[in-house]
Amino acid sequence: MDKINQGMRWQKMVAGSLCGLVLLILPSVIFKSQYFLYLSSLACIYMIVSCGLNITMGYAGQISLAQAGFLGIGAYTGALLGSTLGFWVTLPLGGLIAFVIGLGLGFPSLRVKTHFLAMVTIGFTVIVYLVLMNEQQWTGGPYGIFNIKKPSIGPFAFTSPAAYHIVVAVVTFILLFFAFWALNSPWGRAFKAIRENEGRAEMLGVSIRNYKLMAFAIGAGYAGVAGGLIGPLFGYIDPTMFALGFSFLFLLMVVVGGLGRFEGALLGAIIVAILPETLRFAEQYYPIIFALAAVLIMIFMPKGSVSFVDWVYKKLTGKEELQLTK
Repeated sequence: MDKINQGMRWQKMVAGSLCGLVLLILPSVIFKSQYFLYLSSLACIYMIVSCGLNITMGYAGQISLAQAGFLGIGAYTGALLGSTLGFWVTLPLGGLIAFVIGLGLGFPSLRVKTHFLAMVTIGFTVIVYLVLMNEQQWTGGPYGIFNIKKPSIGPFAFTSPAAYHIVVAVVTFILLFFAFWALNSPWGRAFKAIRENEGRAEMLGVSIRNYKLMAFAIGAGYAGVAGGLIGPLFGYIDPTMFALGFSFLFLLMVVVGGLGRFEGALLGAIIVAILPETLRFAEQYYPIIFALAAVLIMIFMPKGSVSFVDWVYKKLTGKEELQLTK
């Protein structure tokens, strides 16, 4: 019976993974507008960042405002080394560098909690921004780096918006699949135990230090990979793209979507990526409308916008909520 249930779980996982991959790639097939393809690619990149932050914050309970800094590290790694090492090497390299720096930042962060931890990560993001802004001989300073090329495989180059969206979608799928697997493994249960009660988790044999470091580093690595994707999407990067304000934007994605819910972070990334663009018609008033919309979501859906998905799911199936992770 256990083997049958395990086989059914694997079948559902494979089917769900294929559906997810199709949904991520679908915009490159149905959208002809470069603008909509750009939004779809940006939403995928935001999903990667918010998914990593959700592991750090939503599951392990660590407040981090360092995502913009790690995003910048990945972006500048790809921009500076891409012409010599190539996109396919610098993309995971940027994620690895961010992962290692995340481990280093995580050690002192273990000694502080809540808003003190937030201050440490804010300081890190500000330091990264200042380095990118002032080390002009390497980073281009306030002018940034231009003419960042899109990737290629042999003679085929992913230069068109649709082709590059496929690259972004496949990378997004791989990282989301790993996160989904990890959160449904003993890792995920350990993260949740630490978030709920550190003392009780330690009594059960969970290594608080190791799991906190791993959660923080995974979030950093995800942001680093996302940075490697954002450079070719825009064609240029500059330090203002990785200022502290963007860390708050990524935090907003996780909170608006649903903190501690795998699907919530993805939904929040889509909302934050698309909503500001749909409000461009309001001109100078669109930031106010966007902020008001975020506040209303938090007032009427305190568990995040994923609670609306839960409500629809309950009406259709009679079950309490759509929970993708254990």
